[in-house]
Amino acid sequence: MNDLGPPPPPIVQTLPYVAWMLLVSLSFGSFALVLITRQLTDATIGYLRFTAAAAALIGLFALFADPGAPAVPLTSLTVHGSTAAAATLRAEALVAFLVLAVVYVAIIRMRDAALIVGALAMGAAVGTLAVAALGWAPTNQDAVPLIVQMVMLAAITGGSLAAVVLGHWYLVTPGISERPLVLQARLLLAILLLQALLFVTWTTLAGGPGQTPFSSFTTGPVLLVVLRLLVTILFPIVLAAMAWRTALTRSMESATGLLYINLAAVMAGTIGAAALYISSGILV
Repeated sequence: MNDLGPPPPPIVQTLPYVAWMLLVSLSFGSFALVLITRQLTDATIGYLRFTAAAAALIGLFALFADPGAPAVPLTSLTVHGSTAAAATLRAEALVAFLVLAVVYVAIIRMRDAALIVGALAMGAAVGTLAVAALGWAPTNQDAVPLIVQMVMLAAITGGSLAAVVLGHWYLVTPGISERPLVLQARLLLAILLLQALLFVTWTTLAGGPGQTPFSSFTTGPVLLVVLRLLVTILFPIVLAAMAWRTALTRSMESATGLLYINLAAVMAGTIGAAALYISSGILV
């Protein structure tokens, strides 16, 4: 009478973790790009404050979406470190980021002080991802490439969001300098190229606990792996390069459209990459 039936399939069980990863990626990455843009360009305070505040708000959503400790170990998600204590530590690190992000918004006009607070906030963000990886990977050794993957997903996903917001800023304030958008497009392109290099590394040398060299292309969800490469890495590389070139010519409306498509593609990539790791132990 107490039998509730078989557990849901692994892909369904991954949804809370995928949602959390997407939210923290949007939050941490967009805040990081604000921090860099603030220090290296003449971006308007209005844009910087709005985007940093949005990053904090998305991080708050992630705090409430935290999956906690897993009730049932998944294919690659084990109880290695996924205890209630680990979930609490992960939440505490995220709260530290949120507090520091709010302080950053308040003092953003004070360049030096804001840089210190922003750097501390990014330290808390990386700490959040590290705690998550150490808790979710089967071993500490497996957690190292997972941390790298999480940082890269956050950088490109949140960075793409920040770039889209900046593109809109040009549409309502056309007289501002093109330097901020040019810088952001170049950074997105560099991150995507690095992500492509990591994809080759993960798939040919093995990165996740469920991988052996080239096994990603011969067993398991091969189609998802191929789509991850073509649609969410290579295609965004082309889009970021085009956005960079159009920003140089101050074709901001065109650049914003390209960045919108880029954001959709990289968000899909983050969702797919997170789901593949949690369900199959594959890094891509």
